[in-house]
Amino acid sequence: MPKREGSGLQTFTWTGTDKRGTTMKGEQLAKNANLLKAELRRQGITPKVVKAKSKPLFGSAGSTITSKDVAVFSRQIATMMKSGVPLVTAFEIIAGGQKNPRMKDMLDDIRSSIESGSTLNEALGRHTVQFDELYRNLVKAGESAGVLDTILDTIATYKERTEELKGKIKKALFYPAVVIAVAIMVSAILLIFVVPQFENVFKSFGAELPSFTKMIVEASRFMTAYWYIVFGTLIGGIFAFVQAKKRSEAFSRLLDRLTLKLPVIGKIMHDGAIARFARTLATTFKAGVPLVEAMDTVAGATGNVVYSDAVRRIKEDVSVGYQLNVAMRQVNLFPHMVIQMASIGEEAGALDTMLFKVAEFYEQEVSNAVDAISSLIEPFIMIFIGVVVGGMVIGMYLPIFKLAATM
Repeated sequence: MPKREGSGLQTFTWTGTDKRGTTMKGEQLAKNANLLKAELRRQGITPKVVKAKSKPLFGSAGSTITSKDVAVFSRQIATMMKSGVPLVTAFEIIAGGQKNPRMKDMLDDIRSSIESGSTLNEALGRHTVQFDELYRNLVKAGESAGVLDTILDTIATYKERTEELKGKIKKALFYPAVVIAVAIMVSAILLIFVVPQFENVFKSFGAELPSFTKMIVEASRFMTAYWYIVFGTLIGGIFAFVQAKKRSEAFSRLLDRLTLKLPVIGKIMHDGAIARFARTLATTFKAGVPLVEAMDTVAGATGNVVYSDAVRRIKEDVSVGYQLNVAMRQVNLFPHMVIQMASIGEEAGALDTMLFKVAEFYEQEVSNAVDAISSLIEPFIMIFIGVVVGGMVIGMYLPIFKLAATM
């Protein structure tokens, strides 16, 4: 039976009738079936069947909780808090509308923690994977200042913008890679299954094959004989790359630096890091988090080790008395416009406003760049596929054209 760890609660399914005799059913957390029956009666429902929800046969039910799920939840809870809905009731409503059982269980757990006397920040602290330090610190600041509804609205906007930005950058990186991968798969299928059929036809000609055709035939023989080595090496290389990025800090750092130097993609990564820096710092500063304290969180949110290191150097300079714009200029990484906007914001006492404007500008830059690269890269991708696949087809038909010319 699925239980909420540490809360003594478990999920029950129930069926009952209301005062009009209408059949009703649902799911609810409770310590035991008797307490749930009493609660249902208090609500005017006569319980017929109350039983513990069975555990899924193969592990936990539902897909994993993604950052997009958290962003959607953030907007929902912010909207309800703005509308005056009590926090516990808001969690109950949102959990009831969840299709992902894992998300529903998490929200129910947070709700039960709040009902037991925990603050929202403390309840979120039970789920640190889904709610990072930045999220919890902002909630804590909102609770301390008595403006939780406003802070939740700020968090929701932050999560929505960062998810949108993340999606744009992923599109720029993965779209060409996926198309090229499909072209390679098509080429491999042709070499393994199609070319050998042509080779049998060529043998019946008894004539000398063109050099280009010979090259394709040899490649086909190699792929047919050693396809498992080729695909094993390819899959192993991808797996080793992913593991090295996860486990090796030195490799991850090298990859981040190289990514920033790539043509076109490098500028998108630069603009994306600046946008995340500006939006995260603006959000934390607006919530009342001191500038120096916010820097560690901002460093982790930039998404690139080069900018993370730069932000930590900025923190050191700011902590000894430098203005933010001066510290930003020292790292020699931020564009002049960003530094000037920070300077104006500090002088006018509106740093968060200026940083939000910077974030919006660079988010739009990333969006425009991704749209441009998508439209520009499509012709090159079609040329690549045409050269690889079309070249192979032409190579197979060259002997037939040659034979026809001699007849």
